[in-house]
Amino acid sequence: MVRANRRLTRFSRYRPYTDGPDPLAPPVDLRAALDAIGEDVMAGSSAEGALRELLRRGAGDGPGLDDLARRVAERRRELVGRHRLDGTLEEVRQILERALRAERGQLARDVDMDEGDRALAQMQLDALPPSPAGAVRELASYPWRSAEARAEYERIADLLGREMLDQRFAGMKQALEGATDADRADLEQMLDDLDDLLAAHARGEDTTGALERFLDRHGEHFPERPGSVDELLDTLAQRAAAAGRLRNSLTREQRRELDALAQGAFGSPGLAERLARLDGTLRSLRPGEDWSGSERLDGDEGVGLGEGVGVLSDLADLDALAEQLAQAHPGASLDDLDLETLARQLGPDVAVDARALQRLEEALRSSGALRRGADGRLALSPKAMRLLGKGILRDLTGTLSARAGAHDLDRAGAAGERSGSTREWAFGDTEPWDVTRTLTNAVLRRAGEGGPADGRLRIDVRDVEVQETEARTRACVALLVDTSFSMAMEGRWVPMKRTALALHTLVSSRFRGDALQLVGFGRTAAVMPVEALVGLDAQWEQGTNLHHALLLANRHFRRHPDARPVLLVVTDGEPTAHLQPDGEAVFQYPPDPRTIALAVHELDAAARLGARTTVFRLGDDPGLARFVDGIARRVGGTVVAPRAEDLGAAVIGSYLGSRSEDGRGGRGDGPDDALRGRGGRWSR
Repeated sequence: MVRANRRLTRFSRYRPYTDGPDPLAPPVDLRAALDAIGEDVMAGSSAEGALRELLRRGAGDGPGLDDLARRVAERRRELVGRHRLDGTLEEVRQILERALRAERGQLARDVDMDEGDRALAQMQLDALPPSPAGAVRELASYPWRSAEARAEYERIADLLGREMLDQRFAGMKQALEGATDADRADLEQMLDDLDDLLAAHARGEDTTGALERFLDRHGEHFPERPGSVDELLDTLAQRAAAAGRLRNSLTREQRRELDALAQGAFGSPGLAERLARLDGTLRSLRPGEDWSGSERLDGDEGVGLGEGVGVLSDLADLDALAEQLAQAHPGASLDDLDLETLARQLGPDVAVDARALQRLEEALRSSGALRRGADGRLALSPKAMRLLGKGILRDLTGTLSARAGAHDLDRAGAAGERSGSTREWAFGDTEPWDVTRTLTNAVLRRAGEGGPADGRLRIDVRDVEVQETEARTRACVALLVDTSFSMAMEGRWVPMKRTALALHTLVSSRFRGDALQLVGFGRTAAVMPVEALVGLDAQWEQGTNLHHALLLANRHFRRHPDARPVLLVVTDGEPTAHLQPDGEAVFQYPPDPRTIALAVHELDAAARLGARTTVFRLGDDPGLARFVDGIARRVGGTVVAPRAEDLGAAVIGSYLGSRSEDGRGGRGDGPDDALRGRGGRWSR
């Protein structure tokens, strides 16, 4: 902004800030963007697809690419619906009518005129062909009696010359109004010099000096002052191609009329020849322009040749913007957006919205939240997984805090010994600072933000980490999540993934001494890293192989004999598959008794290892209810029947209760009835 001199005025004057990015632009909300991308990824989208979807719909209240594309389409419909391209022919007809009306009036008023000559003149006017071009040609040798009529007739040649030049050089129609013979000679010389300049460029000659001399002589016709012959070529070729598209958009009769009229443009057939030669040169040097396209314009507002070229150039700009906004080609990014053209066509506010989307994409890519894998595909980075998990865990904390007997995740384990791990300081924390981590954070933040090199270290509240404590007993946790097709069909796929990610985040950030293993089980089971589980597509094969999942969980428990085993099972169906000794999975519905027996056998093994078992039953399947009630009685476990949206809070609450020393949370009384449903605890 610019402030006026106070000695000259008592008020301040402002103008838009144009020197680089807007310093007052709101910061990019990376957390909300990552949450949106994470939700789409957990729903089955790729990270690339989730990023494109976020940019298409927009972040927060801001418009997205779809909104901008809609504005572009509306602007295009407006131009097509408003204009028609026969404005020059219509203007020629009007000028011709005025000339004939003035001539007929003069013939009627001229009392000294011979009656035979009067009749002959009227006969000539009455016999004129209906075509404007034919009438103009017939009148070329007509002896005009009216000076006004002659002036109007001569305006036709002047108009066509200016329109033809305006097609190739913007602004010529207005600049050459009332042109003299000297002006016409200067234009012909400019076209000859331009032809020589472009021919030298086509031969590969150095035309830097020639361009300077050309602009010194004819610069008034090129106010944009191109910096190179290539820049000049781009501008001329775009308008010439638009002129060709305009001609193709006319009817065959309209093209014939204009071609015939053009022969007398500016009173010289040489102008049309020079422009045709220029078009041929431009076509050879810029073959990539659209030289053969056409448009159908059905509006009521006729435009001349020069204005029509402007309309078609605008339509070409809008088509290019629509392609840029579609982001359809491989490797597309919002850097492809031409903000200058967007501002020119739709206004500066739209360009600001587009720039905000560019900043969002730049921030997501530069923050390390997204990265390219070995296969070249975009994926959520570990950093993004941590941020996404923290957001989900924060939401679940609010859910748990609103329930009776809830656990405060920030205080979890605070009564025990120091665990050796740290966490971010939060308001109300009384734990001692971890000085090493705090100073390290301050140094890294200062380096990342480019702080002053004055040798002093400034600690921000964001840098502070406190030493974390936990209960003396470590936990060995196995979370088994059902990945069968029914989970996806019944809308439980995303809640399952959110639950796994939240538990992983809680363990890795608050209880780093605990050993967590995530197991997904469908027709078969597999130990899955959290990244793989979050990005897992819906599985459409039948089978719920709890037997295989329990085998993997028990192997995990045996690897950590000094830790308290915690078994958490999330499922919406009774076991329908088991693993044979040869490693093959067998599926059968209704469940085979052997499948049930093998699953129960592994549950008994987990109980002998001391595992505290909680089964989270999703849905109202009677067979599943009977099965989980029976195994809960058998192993002294807990059954929780949460709604899908409450699954995460139920699992987190159960985990926190199961790892406490007295085990009271294992009864499932941490979460309230809304989480537990009809569940309860049975002891052997």
